[in-house]
Amino acid sequence: MSALRPGMPRIIILVFLLLMIIVAARAGIPASGLVNDSLVRLFMNGVLVLSLLPMLRVGAGINYGLPVGILAGLLGMAVTVNLGVASLPGFLLSLLLAGFFGVALGLPYARVLNLVKGREEIAGLFIGFASVYAMCFFWAVAPFQNPEMLWPIGGHGLRPTIGLTTTFGRSLNHLGQLHLGDLVLPLGGLAFFLLLCGLLHFFFYSKTGLAITAVGENPSFARINGLQVDRVRSQAIVLSTVIAALGICVYAQSYGFLELYEAPLMMAFPAASAILLGGGGGYHSGVGAAIIGTFLFQSVYVVSGPVANCLLVPELSEIVRVILTSGIILYALVFMEERGSGDEEN
Repeated sequence: MSALRPGMPRIIILVFLLLMIIVAARAGIPASGLVNDSLVRLFMNGVLVLSLLPMLRVGAGINYGLPVGILAGLLGMAVTVNLGVASLPGFLLSLLLAGFFGVALGLPYARVLNLVKGREEIAGLFIGFASVYAMCFFWAVAPFQNPEMLWPIGGHGLRPTIGLTTTFGRSLNHLGQLHLGDLVLPLGGLAFFLLLCGLLHFFFYSKTGLAITAVGENPSFARINGLQVDRVRSQAIVLSTVIAALGICVYAQSYGFLELYEAPLMMAFPAASAILLGGGGGYHSGVGAAIIGTFLFQSVYVVSGPVANCLLVPELSEIVRVILTSGIILYALVFMEERGSGDEEN
């Protein structure tokens, strides 16, 4: 079999994106709106994509158990909304609580994944699904008291969708906005995302970060050199869970709503598609892959909707998104399998 080119998904998506931009321009769709939405979606989804990097670096594969971290973030935000803390302090409190719950849920998650080495992706997938449905019971009986969060009839149990307008909704989006005509640059959100990118990049060059990369590259060699492999793996998995918890806080405040119950079920797949599209997928995965993949993938999301509406096929955008999400993951898996077979033959 001929070798597949690792950069081909990026080329395909980039060509597809350029074609849609040309169609959008000919259809008279304002470019400023598309740019605005693309920049917002970059930091809105980018932190969730960043959360995949620690587990990739440690050799645990793509974190399809991303809902575990997302649930931690949702719980932190629910507590903040219940307390009624608004604006930027509310968002910061949500991040703090999300980090705490991320550690609390990440430790048992790491323990389970250490028991299934080599099968972390499939185990994480089922753990994520199970966690979402287990939390459905909690959301239904949670002892929250804020009437804006509860069902209007009965006054018990959280609603599936909780608005953040009166608390910290879009607090990060509105921070440091720069208006250039019709173009609105969300400097606060972009700065927050780039700050996390920088911190994670330098973390991978720290002692702990280098240990994570060493374990991902060769666990046996790392063990011989005195590294406690299970402990290092646990650190990476917990870090991934915490960043995911922070990521859903950024996502929810930008979206303007908390979505509970089954909403986090499929959120791992767009993030996985983005990191694979950016060229990630192994212990060599870096922050650049997360930024590039998120920008390309979310830009396609932004442009496909208006273009589909102009073509009088409103359903096309969602169909394209599902095809892209699944197709990128499938292509990456085939490429990795092909590359592995080629290495064995050599």
